[in-house]
Amino acid sequence: MNRRRTGPDHHTEWCARDHRCNLTEHRSAEILVDLPGHARAVLVRVRASDGREHAEIRVRVALADVDPAARRQLGTLLADLRDLVAHAAVTRRPRPGRTAA
Repeated sequence: MNRRRTGPDHHTEWCARDHRCNLTEHRSAEILVDLPGHARAVLVRVRASDGREHAEIRVRVALADVDPAARRQLGTLLADLRDLVAHAAVTRRPRPGRTAA
């Protein structure tokens, strides 16, 4: 359940309730995906001061030692990241009688 509360001092159920909450944001504990020696991803759920929620993702991927291979890795990473973000993004549906923004 995701209870929404108002005011800067009210935490959500998923909020870390510590130093991560600052500047009127609420932040979850980090969720880690770790592939030792290859990659690491960190996901944090955030509720901004305006009430909007979003995911913050940091990714670190080990690149090849030679430039052509590293460039191919970066190209693949960017293409796959674009697909992932497009797939995960939520599109607001207009209410009946209204047009999409």
